[in-house]
Amino acid sequence: MSPLLRRTKKKPAAERVVTLIGKPGCHLCDDARAVVERVCGELGAAWEEKDITLDEELYRAHWEQIPVVLVDGEQHTFWRVDEGRLRRELAG
Repeated sequence: MSPLLRRTKKKPAAERVVTLIGKPGCHLCDDARAVVERVCGELGAAWEEKDITLDEELYRAHWEQIPVVLVDGEQHTFWRVDEGRLRRELAG
């Protein structure tokens, strides 16, 4: 099989990190936080939250998309977090 066609095995949920990028007072961020907290709690994944108003680089990169969810540093989604999709991504 070609190396390009091989699927790489994803890390277990407990070894993954979800990052929620948002801002205070954002109702979509509040909704996203609830989903991220629930899914990560159930699957044992670590999660962190970053305030876009305190980081100029994040602000420039993501202002029009908040909330933004990263999984292991890669953008997973923005605006609305689909619980099932996030669960599948973390479960591998």
